[in-house]
Amino acid sequence: MSEPQEELPPPLDKATLKSALKAFRKRMKLTRLDDESGINDHGLSSGGSSSIAGICPPDKFPAVVWEELAKRGRLKSLGSGLYALVD
Repeated sequence: MSEPQEELPPPLDKATLKSALKAFRKRMKLTRLDDESGINDHGLSSGGSSSIAGICPPDKFPAVVWEELAKRGRLKSLGSGLYALVD
């Protein structure tokens, strides 16, 4: 009797990874702009820089995409499903 082999997920193509990273950058930019504007809290812009270091990635892509981007060094995993851009 042979043991059941663990099926590996199909490799992710470059286009998917590129699209996911672009979506992540856009979400990070918008999240930081929202934080910097201060409109959601005070009604007037605070003018300060954002203190946001990481975000939850867009739901459009599965978790394996974000894990692969972290493995390739494009993103940094902060734990609890949060990721940050690598400088």
